[in-house]
Order: sequence, then C-alpha cells, then structure tokens
Amino acid sequence: MDYETTIYTNIGKNIRKYRLAQGFSQEKLAEMLNANPKFIGHVERYERCISLKKLIQLSQILKVDLTSLVSAND
Repeated sequence: MDYETTIYTNIGKNIRKYRLAQGFSQEKLAEMLNANPKFIGHVERYERCISLKKLIQLSQILKVDLTSLVSAND
C-alpha cells in the first residue's frame, strides 16, 4: 500500500471509530457536515478522498484533534 492510500485508509477508519463513539449514523454526520448522505460511507471505505476543509470540519464536529483523524491507531 502506498503512503497516500495508507493515510486515507487511516482517516476512514478513524472517522468511523469517532463517529460511532459519538453515536452518529453516517447520514447524520454527513448532514452535520453539509455533505451528500452517502459521503461519509465513501470516505470510511476509501472510495472518495476527503478535502482538508471537510476534515477540519469533521474534527470539530467529532471533537477530536485533526491529528487523531490522520494517525494510525490500530
């Protein structure tokens, strides 16, 4: 796996982890982010790349540091 794929895979896994910890559905989190209802699922499965702007917004919604969304936390 190349570096970029690794980063986006970590982001997807971490979004899912923190989303579930907050009790949000993918649809609810997408609504809070003002995104397409299927967007979060696509990002969590690394079918789409998330922009830095959306990533910052997600970190604020999920109440976690931006680095927590990017880091490998296996």
